[in-house]
Amino acid sequence: MSKIGGTAFIAYDGNQLQLAGDMTVSPDDVEREGKAGLSGVAGFTETNRVPFIEGTFFTVPELSITEISEITDATVTAELGNGRSYVLRNAWVAGTRELNVADGTVGIKFEGVSCKEI
Repeated sequence: MSKIGGTAFIAYDGNQLQLAGDMTVSPDDVEREGKAGLSGVAGFTETNRVPFIEGTFFTVPELSITEISEITDATVTAELGNGRSYVLRNAWVAGTRELNVADGTVGIKFEGVSCKEI
């Protein structure tokens, strides 16, 4: 059997974050939508979209929320439990940070110009 999930790592500009439990990698830079009419399927449309990597991370003492919020041009690397790795280039931190004080976690979403499997 092959390993399909589990242990994963994420870092920005070489700074490893402590992943709490979930991470999503969305590398696609286009989205296609099928179009159908009364006479059947006509084809599809394609629109650009922003690739991203997001997850929930522990708020360890080394993690500065202010520093994270100021990231605007980073290289983010995600190493997945199945052996695949992704690099998000020219990345910035999107949205806002909301800390879960009971769990000691914070959600962080990195968006970027491109995300490629390496």
